[in-house]
Amino acid sequence: MNNSRPKAKLSRALGIPLTPKCVKYFEKRPFPPGVHGRSRRKASDYQVRLLEKQRLRHQYNISEAQMRRAYDDAHRAEGKTGETMVSLLERRLDAVVTRAGLARTVYQARQLVVHGHFTVDGKKVDRPGYRLKPGQVVEVRESSRQKPPFQIAATGAHVDGPTPPYLSTVLEELRTTVLSIPQRSEIRIQCDEQLVVEFYAR
Repeated sequence: MNNSRPKAKLSRALGIPLTPKCVKYFEKRPFPPGVHGRSRRKASDYQVRLLEKQRLRHQYNISEAQMRRAYDDAHRAEGKTGETMVSLLERRLDAVVTRAGLARTVYQARQLVVHGHFTVDGKKVDRPGYRLKPGQVVEVRESSRQKPPFQIAATGAHVDGPTPPYLSTVLEELRTTVLSIPQRSEIRIQCDEQLVVEFYAR
């Protein structure tokens, strides 16, 4: 999903930094943009749930239709709907590429996937929303490995903390393997998924 709104302004509106570059802007002005950004008016229950849904949606850079589909799939599955929904989103190809350190942000990951630079189990996949399963291997295509974004990624420049336990990544070879279904406690996003469930279930 291409969102032309400046990421710094969007981060301030959502109350969370969406990219590493946005952190300094967010820390400098940690309130929503606009003349009413500093307003202390109490938010309604609907606004609180809507904001949480928007936070989750923008952390994965997906459309409302994709977000709703993830909720519907999670609602039909066993287990807690909120945790399952987040786990499904975390298994998107662009999210896995980001978590593995093969892209700087989810925005870059989406662009690289759409341009056909990745394979899954040896076959080219250019759908950012492709849902990965345990055992599947994601690699940068041989013809793309010498391109600057991947040469930078191979040095570990995009790694933000330890690799999630549900992934096994070899950056030098520009490859990551999905080991297991991501558990909510292993997923580094800022979200109260129960509020998102309540938003859709209303």
